[in-house]
Amino acid sequence: MHAYTWQKSSYSTEGANCLNLAAAPDGTLRLRESDDPDRILAVDREGLSALLATIKEPRGSN
Repeated sequence: MHAYTWQKSSYSTEGANCLNLAAAPDGTLRLRESDDPDRILAVDREGLSALLATIKEPRGSN
């Protein structure tokens, strides 16, 4: 398994429930949740952008 350099948001505290992000050698991104660090999701940049845009949409706008 590759040893990723994980980053977390500056908005995160030292507690649990943080989302970590790492860049993979193939140009994709890896996401993991701090409570379950062995479960890693691979996503491309476009996929992450779409996810963030959806999360930021006001409720009821779709």
